[in-house]
Amino acid sequence: MERIETDVLVIGSGIAGLVLAKLVAPRARVTVVTKKDDTESSTNLAQGGIAAVVDPADSLASHVEDTLTAGDGLCDRRAVEVMVEEGPELVRRLVDWGARFSRTPDGAAFELGMEGGHSRRRIVHSQDRTGREVERALVTSVRQEPSVSIVEHHLAVSLRVTGRGRGRRAVGAIVLDDAAGRLAAYDARVTVLATGGIGRCYLHTTNPAIATGDGIAMAYRIGAQVADLEFVQFHPTMFYAPDRPESFLISEAVRGEGAVLVTQAGREFMDAYHPRGCLAPRDIVARAIALEMQKSGDPCVLLDATRLGGDFFRRRFPFIAERCLAAGLDPARVPIPVVPAAHYSCGGVRVDLHARTNVAGLYATGEVSSTGVHGANRLASNSLLEALVWSRRAAADIAARLPGIPSGGFEEPDREFAVGPDPDPFPVAELLLEVRKTLWEDVGILRSDVGLSRAVLRIGRVLRKAEERMHRGRLWPELVTLRNVAQVALLVARSARMRKESRGLHHNADHPEKDDANWKRATVIA
Repeated sequence: MERIETDVLVIGSGIAGLVLAKLVAPRARVTVVTKKDDTESSTNLAQGGIAAVVDPADSLASHVEDTLTAGDGLCDRRAVEVMVEEGPELVRRLVDWGARFSRTPDGAAFELGMEGGHSRRRIVHSQDRTGREVERALVTSVRQEPSVSIVEHHLAVSLRVTGRGRGRRAVGAIVLDDAAGRLAAYDARVTVLATGGIGRCYLHTTNPAIATGDGIAMAYRIGAQVADLEFVQFHPTMFYAPDRPESFLISEAVRGEGAVLVTQAGREFMDAYHPRGCLAPRDIVARAIALEMQKSGDPCVLLDATRLGGDFFRRRFPFIAERCLAAGLDPARVPIPVVPAAHYSCGGVRVDLHARTNVAGLYATGEVSSTGVHGANRLASNSLLEALVWSRRAAADIAARLPGIPSGGFEEPDREFAVGPDPDPFPVAELLLEVRKTLWEDVGILRSDVGLSRAVLRIGRVLRKAEERMHRGRLWPELVTLRNVAQVALLVARSARMRKESRGLHHNADHPEKDDANWKRATVIA
């Protein structure tokens, strides 16, 4: 097996991985490994923007309180304060690196958007393509760093560790070169997970194909703690198009500008669920839509943006307008059919304020991590903000610690694998679909004890089949993905089954009330 040595191995090329690579580059050799193109990430699909207190009329305290309210009692207040305090400077750093955000007509200030759960406008955005603009700027900037290598179409299969017990340390990863069909051992003094989310573990999702929970699965297998995985955020408004293979997100900012949710009979319903109506936190909006669909039997509800006017909609939301028109619908004239879909994981690999996991040498940042800032429900547009702040903090910690971490002397990989599909047929696609359907039906927006137990059994069987096939000594990308998806799906189902209450994004019909006495704490699995 080929051996490749680097100082810092970053797995993932979204905002979290690229910001960290950019900031560590002056002090170390950095290798960024991504399983697709360098721009294929959840960051690239983010529409809304970055929540940050950049308006003098706004306040840090207000942003903190909005975040805590959305988190429904489970946020780590200190982590929230760190994110809110350090975020504005990092937004300006993105501008220095080339990001172009929408500005007021005179160009003097950012044009700030409004989204659900926020008490005022504070969303820095680039129309409705914020993530794409941030990704563009970061890829361009990072590629100018001579000490950074970006390796595309390479899939991390497993993390490498040395030592045992408290002396255990992460020392890189085994990586599959998809095109060449061979494995390589990446030896690294520090390993950083920036692999994004888990949306593709569900049947319906706003996430890209890469969001299969790889980082969480790999970290868990080497003993890293994972936390709060039951809190999966379902974005309330994905474009409903059952006959189209790929749907798309309708940003929360559309509601922030005045669009309203209605039933197919034309009845507005959100005021019956929350004082903020259509701008309630996402968990409440998604659950309200699910309940309305359940009552009516309709496959979707409608988002009426006709009152915004065609010119304004096309200027403020050009990407959404373009996608709707391509689907044969003019949002200036006709309400948009929408349905909730798996969007964001509030939980992940448990980290501290410097993105350190409980495994030495292993960091996690971005959606793959659990920092404590989101609690039981993420406030809109806090995701890119969290990634910025924890990547900067991780970079500073790595730079300070790296001189004390020896290079070289890495152990040989303990096992060789053949690469390529097994000649003995194995139903990867069918098993993957089974996991995704099970998670959607039994560990979705509305849950029950029976459904959660059923999910644990079904997904556990699939995981055992995937593990058994891996142990034969042959692997291929689809099998690696199935194993990761099944592992993460099982962790989500187990976490949800453990929490005997309803809070934030976790709603169990058999435990419909909040139970602060027993469950005002993180759900941790190790």
